[in-house]
Amino acid sequence: MRLPDRKETEVRALLESVPPAPVPPDLAERARSRGLRLAHRRRTAALLLWAFFAVAVAFAVWAAVTEPWVGEPAHTTPPLGW
Repeated sequence: MRLPDRKETEVRALLESVPPAPVPPDLAERARSRGLRLAHRRRTAALLLWAFFAVAVAFAVWAAVTEPWVGEPAHTTPPLGW
C-alpha cells in the first residue's frame, strides 16, 4: 500500500467540490457539422492536389514530346564564303 499523494488528494478534492459544467444540448450536432466541414475541406484539398499533379504530369509529357524549347530549324543556309 502506498501513501496518499498530497497533489492527488488536492486534485480529487477540487474535482469533487466543483459541479460539472453543463453541456450544451446541441453540442453533438455542432461537432458533427464541424467534422463534416473538415472532411469536406480535406477531400477538396486532396482533389485539388491530385488535379495539380495530373496537370503537371500532362505538361511534362507534352513538353517531352513537342520539345518547345527547341527553336525552328533555319530555312536558309548560312553563306559559305567567310
